Amino acid sequence: MMNAAIVGWGHTRFGKMDALSIEDLIIAAAQEAIGDAGIAPSDIDALWLGQFNSGLIADGFCAPMILGAAQELRFKPATRCENACASGASAVYAALDAIESGRAKIALVVGAEKMTSQNTEGVTRALAGASYQPEEQGISFPGIFAGIAKSYAARFEDPSEAQAHIAAKNHKNAMDNPLAHFKRLLSVDFCRQVSDKNPLIADPLKLSDCSPISDGAAALVLVHKDLLGSFRRAVGFRAVQHVTDLLPISRRDMLAFEGPRRAIEQAYTQAGITVADLDFAEVHDCFTIAELLITEALGLAKQGEGSQVICDGETGAQGRLPINRSGGLKAKGHPVGATGVSMHVMSARQLVGEAGALQIPNAELGLCFNMGGAAVANCVSVLEPIKT
Repeated sequence: MMNAAIVGWGHTRFGKMDALSIEDLIIAAAQEAIGDAGIAPSDIDALWLGQFNSGLIADGFCAPMILGAAQELRFKPATRCENACASGASAVYAALDAIESGRAKIALVVGAEKMTSQNTEGVTRALAGASYQPEEQGISFPGIFAGIAKSYAARFEDPSEAQAHIAAKNHKNAMDNPLAHFKRLLSVDFCRQVSDKNPLIADPLKLSDCSPISDGAAALVLVHKDLLGSFRRAVGFRAVQHVTDLLPISRRDMLAFEGPRRAIEQAYTQAGITVADLDFAEVHDCFTIAELLITEALGLAKQGEGSQVICDGETGAQGRLPINRSGGLKAKGHPVGATGVSMHVMSARQLVGEAGALQIPNAELGLCFNMGGAAVANCVSVLEPIKT
């Protein structure tokens, strides 16, 4: 186990938050996390912000906005971490490194994004900045993952049925999550069909296959294990792994999903576990085809055989390994910089029995997988309760 543990968390609702600025979101999540941990803001040694931005908003220097959460945070060091859609987990890992090195005893991490100020075209353009511009400029991320889905169908089998089950499952899960962007059920039949309400976004991906454009923030308080006696509950890191793959898609076999697979396997080795030991996983389902590939990378099925596991309900709330009980990116929402921090918040709540209607009985080991770009930045945490 690492020397740092999670002792407090905060999480705004995800969705279209017209009345709230990026600063409002950051401050709300930070204040909730500080209050939840029961610490004085003056006790915090350093602050980190996970945020992609990439032109989503004009504010290019948001880390100091965390200081607005409390007067006592003034003059504390604050740093922004950017790693595409893995910006949130990367901020968590930067704070962990500071605690491991002895440079900090108590850290505050916030992940946040304000996306809905832009129209769909503007958001698509901003997110496309996470792809390899010399070769992939002008290709949207729905277009990239649509290509992956076509390749999967050509090499293995048509994944559309599994994708429909993934979308329906995650929307059903989100019904239990009061913080989720989408609070409406979608049937498998609806998700498998192109219709006026479920149009093609990038053939063969339909609207139901794509995560939404969301605003939101999440936050964590991390402390050195020597301080745990002062806190009512804590969640520890059994493993932390960060694997970065080559950026150009042309230099990789996307169906191998090698970056995610390596990060997950290394996390299993570090934690001394296999997939059978996990009680749940929160993973990066930016598109339903991504969750299918991640299901295989987790070891629930061999490459090309994940559809059966999914269609049989093994990743559902009562399945062998519940995946994205929170609703995932697909239905909980995907404010890019907030996502990796949100995964850790949702998992920590599960592990200390505070997940409410989302609670998985007797959860003792959870995995978070946060991905930046098309399987480029791959961050995996294995979490466990160490004080409840």
